Amino acid sequence: MNTQMVPFVDLRAQYEVIKDEVKAAIEEVVKSCAFVGGPFVVKFEEDFAEFTGCRYAVGVANGTDALRIAMQATGCEPGFEAIVPANSFIATSEAVTHAGGKPVFCDVDPETHLIDLGEADKLVTPKTRIIIPVHLYGQMVDMREVRAFADKHSLVVVEDAAQAHGAEYLGIRPGELSDVATYSFYPGKNLGAYGDAGAVTTNSAELAEIIRKWRDHGSNKKYHHQFEGLNSRLDGIQAAVLSVKLRYLADWTKKRQSAAVLYQKYLEPLGLPLPISNAPERHVYHLYVIRVNDRDTVRQELGDKGIATGIHYPIALPFLEAYARYEHKPDDFPVTYRYMQQLLSLPMYPELNEDQIKFIGATLERIV
Repeated sequence: MNTQMVPFVDLRAQYEVIKDEVKAAIEEVVKSCAFVGGPFVVKFEEDFAEFTGCRYAVGVANGTDALRIAMQATGCEPGFEAIVPANSFIATSEAVTHAGGKPVFCDVDPETHLIDLGEADKLVTPKTRIIIPVHLYGQMVDMREVRAFADKHSLVVVEDAAQAHGAEYLGIRPGELSDVATYSFYPGKNLGAYGDAGAVTTNSAELAEIIRKWRDHGSNKKYHHQFEGLNSRLDGIQAAVLSVKLRYLADWTKKRQSAAVLYQKYLEPLGLPLPISNAPERHVYHLYVIRVNDRDTVRQELGDKGIATGIHYPIALPFLEAYARYEHKPDDFPVTYRYMQQLLSLPMYPELNEDQIKFIGATLERIV
């Protein structure tokens, strides 16, 4: 087999389908010189709000800023604590620190890999102000339980939906039961820009207005600054690209879900722990993550056969050098620590076909 026969993500294949629309959209931005903010950003914000079912969507420069701004807009005082799942990308936790808070890491559920609210209950202190459920890999946390947990402890809920564009849990979408939901449009996301971009969604008019000020130097009128905010504006070209791609997202999601069904078909006989999803239509499969023993050897042998893979995440947040100051031990997060040595992300993108998935399954069978 040729090397890289099955790429991890194939953005080129996606571009070939939409390139004429994308080129036309970018040309319109350039012609109008609406490079920062402007009508293309407004149009995307309106479309994305409708897509998510939230009243407001505010475009920002990236997903990390979306998280930081969401927290700062809720009015948390410096020194607050935010409960963060131990298995996530550092953007989730570093945004807490940048907003003036302390991330408090929580172990994850052994089946779903999502935040374990039973463990979270042990972490609440008088300083706890926020809980951040991360809809990891494209699967939503049960937001009914998160909402009840937050109400019990009087917490703000900031959803990290960076991997969950279009996800649902029992008909509930990100942003419906929380104060705010945040999104990343990094190019590899289910809805990805051609550069960095992000958004915050909310059903609160007051919060939406504060978020708009935070992204633009604390101002909603040029040179009239009510506080020191950030320079985190979504640019017109990215907004135009996202508007084009948003029209395809529902179809791309169905193809990801179909690919997940095929993975189940070909991998289930191997006895490997596969993604858990009670209702496939709600999981949008940003990533397809399995667990294997001797993960690095398995990954190397897959690579030798031309199958690209990823690891999300090789070092869990509590064990990163960035958080050495907290002196966490493996026993503090037993599930997360065990899984970070086993997790392996297989190729997942809308254009992935059955022959490729069958080849991945057959290769894994020979290896494991």
